[in-house]
Amino acid sequence: MITKQNTLKIVPLGGLGEVGRNMTCLETQGKILIIDMGFRMPEEDMPGVDFIIPNIAYLKGKEKSIVGAVFTHGHYDHIGAIPYLIDKLGVRLPFFAGGLTKAIIMKRQDDFPHLPKLNITQVNDGDIVKLDPFTVEFFRQNHNISDSLGLFISTPVGNLIHTSDFKFDETPIFDLPTNFKKLEALGKRGVLLLMSDSTGAEEQSHSLSEKIIMENLEEIFKISKGRIIAATFGSLINRIQQLVALSEKYGRKVAVDGYSMKTNVEICKKLGYIKSEKGTLITVDKIQDYPDSKVTLICTGAQGEGQAVLMRIANREHRFVRLKKDDTVIFSSSVVPGNERTVQFLKDQLYRNGVKVFHYKMMDIHAGGHAQRQELRSLMEMLKPKFFLPIHGQYSMLVNHAELAIEAGIPEKNIVVAENGQIVHLSEDKISMDKKMIESNYVMVDGLGVGDVGEVVLRDRQTLSKDGMFVIIAVIDRQTGKVKGSPDIISRGFVYLRESRELLRDTRRKVIDIVEKSTGVGGAVNWVYVKDEIRNKVGDFLYARTERRPMILPVVIEV
Repeated sequence: MITKQNTLKIVPLGGLGEVGRNMTCLETQGKILIIDMGFRMPEEDMPGVDFIIPNIAYLKGKEKSIVGAVFTHGHYDHIGAIPYLIDKLGVRLPFFAGGLTKAIIMKRQDDFPHLPKLNITQVNDGDIVKLDPFTVEFFRQNHNISDSLGLFISTPVGNLIHTSDFKFDETPIFDLPTNFKKLEALGKRGVLLLMSDSTGAEEQSHSLSEKIIMENLEEIFKISKGRIIAATFGSLINRIQQLVALSEKYGRKVAVDGYSMKTNVEICKKLGYIKSEKGTLITVDKIQDYPDSKVTLICTGAQGEGQAVLMRIANREHRFVRLKKDDTVIFSSSVVPGNERTVQFLKDQLYRNGVKVFHYKMMDIHAGGHAQRQELRSLMEMLKPKFFLPIHGQYSMLVNHAELAIEAGIPEKNIVVAENGQIVHLSEDKISMDKKMIESNYVMVDGLGVGDVGEVVLRDRQTLSKDGMFVIIAVIDRQTGKVKGSPDIISRGFVYLRESRELLRDTRRKVIDIVEKSTGVGGAVNWVYVKDEIRNKVGDFLYARTERRPMILPVVIEV
């Protein structure tokens, strides 16, 4: 018989069925362990939204049951939600993270001075933390940021492995190779459940080694006559170090631009993750002091973000950099799904400036940080888990990873494909999924507001961005119920008033007719009903004339 005492609940609050917003809870014997608290970027149809964070309604009332939170690495899709969630979970909640991860978390917390200091402990490869009834052993993983740690978690039910984001790289640059002996040793200790990164589960081969990337980047350095402008992710520390080392080899000074990148470089220099010779790093405003052939600029903006450094350079809006014919631009990043159009626009702008452009489709100058099918299968064969739960990825990635697990010999009945909000139950003999889902919908961050942009507000913003706004101001005599004068109309994003005089004239007549029919003669007037009638009937009228539905805002003034 399965009881609460010998079962474990795995509660995904983010990261399953999506890329980003990673957060998972493990719950057994009335205690909860949190793994990661990340955010994801908004979708195209979310105007004004800054980030999307996990919904932690499930944890409300259970705050005292949380024994701690462990963090796998320093990418924002794993740590970015901390400032927005910590005051709801308890600011003294014990955190555990690798050295670089801890430094990035602490630096980001400086942007939220109203929050108390975090209680965060640094952990390293091989460290063991006891958070009764959980025991967490951290082990090093290769990713594309330093101090990425996988988790070997002992529970009353059995041993779990959470891979974190990872890949197998036997020849990394400025990092240690994958420790296969460690992984095999963990497998021999018995793995009840493997929770494995699915981001690369649809890619058929093996992820690229950073050694290949370094060699190809060097070929570009050899042939470049002017400045090299290399754009990548602000958190891709290893790539930044490669570019710094190559610049030093070819006698170039290095400037770094972009808020997140400069912040991370500052942190990494202090911790020794980025090393440079004295005088190599210069500020962006000093670029003009050196010959073009002796300058490298490393910057953000490889995803075509409107205000990021590379886009400002391409649009000739950067304070210190104007593109020249001999300049070389390197995109050392892949295109994040959904950013294809903006990246293409950015590349077109760069080509219009006459510069040479290199990107990952032309040659291997970027390697993702996620294991592909060959590596994912090898991991399963090393660890030999009894049960399997794919994590971190779109639903198609999770399904493909599950199919790969079947090919690797894990019985289909021992595999669960879950999405956010679907609770997974694990015992020594069985894995299953609860039919009832918990609340796991998007919580949107807009400026200082967390969660105040809900579906209604978002729908209004979508309407405004699509068809604009149409304000109707009618002054009504409360005694007669008739409109005094002509209604005023304000249009924003719908029609240009000067060129739509006939439409406006007909709309005003329509408003007068609607008001006089709605108010009737004598007696109390239901002004809410009058506004609703204006909103609905003018909306139908405008759609019939324009096939557009602006947001109608009726303003009724009684005199």
